[in-house]
Amino acid sequence: MNERIISNEAPKPVGPYSLGIQAGKLIFCSGEIGTDPKTGKLVQGTANQTERALQNVEITLKSIGLSLNSVVKTTVYLIDTKDFEEMNEVYAKHFSAPYPARSTVVVASIPKGARVEIDAIALIE
Repeated sequence: MNERIISNEAPKPVGPYSLGIQAGKLIFCSGEIGTDPKTGKLVQGTANQTERALQNVEITLKSIGLSLNSVVKTTVYLIDTKDFEEMNEVYAKHFSAPYPARSTVVVASIPKGARVEIDAIALIE
């Protein structure tokens, strides 16, 4: 049975979806953008949005006693390949070897005009 993950600390979903779902030992975190959970506003700049998006994923994980160290796979969505290096620098500060598997995809747009969106899959050990 799948269990919905709820956190009052995370930004509210912008649609009909859960922040995360626990399915057995796997945690599926929905895509997060750089929304400040206190103001509900998108932070500016690729680096700041990457930082905030990863913090938002971590808020979801912390609500069930996990951290980014539990992440085994991420998908990063960018609206411009020129943002890759800047995103990658910030991303690298949040993970250590063995790094999670990752896909990076360039898309036409992201909700709220964001430049970066990140989703994650974590494992409960």
